[in-house]
Amino acid sequence: MTPSRARANERGDGNPIGIKSDTEGAARIRVLSVDDHPLLREGIGAIINSQPDMQLVASASSGNEGIHKFRELKPDITLMDLRLPDLSGIEVMIAIRAEFSNARIIVLTTFEGDVEIHRALEAGARGYLLKSMPPPQMLETIRQVHAGKKRVPPEVAAQLAEHLSDEALSDREIDVLHHVANGNRNRDIGEQLFISEETVKVHLKHIMQKLGASDRTQAVAIAVRRGIIRL
Repeated sequence: MTPSRARANERGDGNPIGIKSDTEGAARIRVLSVDDHPLLREGIGAIINSQPDMQLVASASSGNEGIHKFRELKPDITLMDLRLPDLSGIEVMIAIRAEFSNARIIVLTTFEGDVEIHRALEAGARGYLLKSMPPPQMLETIRQVHAGKKRVPPEVAAQLAEHLSDEALSDREIDVLHHVANGNRNRDIGEQLFISEETVKVHLKHIMQKLGASDRTQAVAIAVRRGIIRL
């Protein structure tokens, strides 16, 4: 060891904070987990820290905390849930990538709707994983994304492909559907959106046609499942 390296080690600044090396000296993949479920965060940490080439450097339970932790630690990989108590995971991704355009973020969620997946990929996610998937799949995705690749498992890609040719709902149609989901009648929806009751009915007709729904209740159920609206 050179004298300068020895002095650096004595000061504790031979490596950046939070980075550990394996027996061959290669830096581990530094991972940040953003999820509001304590047990899940603990489980993710145990899985990642059991790997010789990975290290969980921090976890966050909210979107704003996740943004702060990313700024502070600049992890190699961020695992991002879509449902957080303050911001959505997509909003957090957009905020992080506005400052750090090369941020490598993998969505890890229970939501598998095609619209949700599409929004996440548009926001810059490099991978999209479901929490029901086995741990080896998560670990392999982390490694692949860290290597510069994108990773969308076949079951997630199938959800996107299933609705690839579907006509998207307009912003106004989504507004109407939100009001329907909240239990509002057509007349109430019209008053709140400043449109006529007949216009509301026309929007509902188009919504049901686009979603392949037989009634307004089924339309809401389909929209929630696909991630078009949230309840």
